[in-house]
Amino acid sequence: MANFPTLKTGAVAQYPADRTRNFSTTVYRFVDGTEQRYPQYGTALKKWAIRLALLEELELTALGDFFVSVAGRAGEFSFTDPWDGTVYPRCCFDSDVFDAQFLGEAKGSAVVIVREKR
Repeated sequence: MANFPTLKTGAVAQYPADRTRNFSTTVYRFVDGTEQRYPQYGTALKKWAIRLALLEELELTALGDFFVSVAGRAGEFSFTDPWDGTVYPRCCFDSDVFDAQFLGEAKGSAVVIVREKR
């Protein structure tokens, strides 16, 4: 399985970065106005917004090549949570578009959303 690439510093993200948890609940509403609710999955799924700036060309290229190698959101890879170091073995990108810019030496930037899969 592929691993999300690290920067030359060994980190997977720069600050500011965001981490959210997503819950999924199904709600059945009955004619009498009552509701019945149940979760579709037991625990919350995590999502990370990774914003990278001041990247060197090799770092930006490595991230772009990784995105292509896992086929955008179709692929699967392991991701290390930058907050607590937990490795999540089943993650994917949230988009099929790689949003990156390279404006000159050490002036590359990229934004990717990584989400946990079940």
